Amino acid sequence: MNGAAAALARPARVRPGEVALWAALVAGVAVLPQYALLANEIAILALFALSLDVVLGYAGIVSLGHAAFFGLGAYAAALFAKHVHPDPLAGLAIASMLAAALGAACSPTIVRGTDLTRLMVTLGVALLLYELANRFDGLTGGADGLQGVVMGPLLGRFEFDLGGRVASAYSLATLFAAFVAVRRVMHSPFGWSLQALRDNRLRTSAIGLSVNARLAAAYTLGAALAGAAGALLAQTAGFASLDVLDFHRSADVLLVLVIGGAGWLYGGIVGAIVFKLVHDLLSSITPQYWTFWIGAVLVVLMLVGRDRIAKPWTWLRRREAPR
Repeated sequence: MNGAAAALARPARVRPGEVALWAALVAGVAVLPQYALLANEIAILALFALSLDVVLGYAGIVSLGHAAFFGLGAYAAALFAKHVHPDPLAGLAIASMLAAALGAACSPTIVRGTDLTRLMVTLGVALLLYELANRFDGLTGGADGLQGVVMGPLLGRFEFDLGGRVASAYSLATLFAAFVAVRRVMHSPFGWSLQALRDNRLRTSAIGLSVNARLAAAYTLGAALAGAAGALLAQTAGFASLDVLDFHRSADVLLVLVIGGAGWLYGGIVGAIVFKLVHDLLSSITPQYWTFWIGAVLVVLMLVGRDRIAKPWTWLRRREAPR
């Protein structure tokens, strides 16, 4: 029994290479402040991808409407700052809780349906929220967006600057905290049971585990993380629009997981870095046709294989696998 517990706990240990990776991310922002805004976008996208990885990569719940939670978090944080209190951390907490509540409300339908049902339900929820945000333009600003969102200083001391240095530090710190929490959850007995039911739901239920309760908990956790990502976007941009609920948000985060790899916590971070850098590079060269080249990259990725292209970080994936 002790040997099994040690084998399960081994992948959860923090390794020097991981510390170096996070230190490099922080140092990159400090050394290259001109790229702080890009780093902020990468951190937000990575957190959004991490939230979908919990739902899709670990629980096996397919979703085409994950932007529903992202958009709800963005509007909740913006409205909270504009009408209640401008404190960023309070707005982040409120947005995460509201997104988690929506995820919990949707989970009974999600956990009982087939993959096709889940695709339609998740997409339908996102489209419904999009139309509601557009319809109640007196509250959300409609097609013009919610403007005039002014955030207070972070921790009462650090004002958000135009260069994005405080914003990038805030987003990276939130991403790191969420990553540590999710890593701990996924390397717990609950996390291993999620992976077991993802691989074989029938066998998992046969040994007496509550499949629906675990799926609902994973879906709620993923929704909360997506809401936090949306809140970060609204707080650091000072703006929330219908774009945060658009279908392309769900599509982009799926592409990020395809690039980085689902079912691997670093997949969202690696995928977000690659996606945003390629997006930034290609859109500067061909603003109208950058999506074509993104598609070409995905085709090459599928034909050649991610492991052959991504050998520098495959050691991280091997380390996370149980022995």
